[in-house]
Amino acid sequence: MTFTGNEPHDITLAQASAWTKNYRNTITSSQTIAHYFGRAAIEAILAQSDCVGIREYYALDDAGAKQIIIVGVDANGNDLYNGLLAERSVKCPQDCAAANPLNS
Repeated sequence: MTFTGNEPHDITLAQASAWTKNYRNTITSSQTIAHYFGRAAIEAILAQSDCVGIREYYALDDAGAKQIIIVGVDANGNDLYNGLLAERSVKCPQDCAAANPLNS
């Protein structure tokens, strides 16, 4: 598959709300439901030469906590793993948005 950076990723709020609720129903209230990444990290990854998008990998850190690793992707669908990678996300819970259809 060739990637352009313009692939459709739209989802309705109703569907996103249902899916996030499905996930929340499988975990305890103290487990991670979201990760925040700052604009600078995302823009730095997207600014890499040949980058047309990002891929997110699910991961577990050494303590067994859920993490997400972000890597740039080129038009051939290859990870730009020798470039910038992002983690160190701000997790929810601890730092969550106000209650909304995606988190409550």
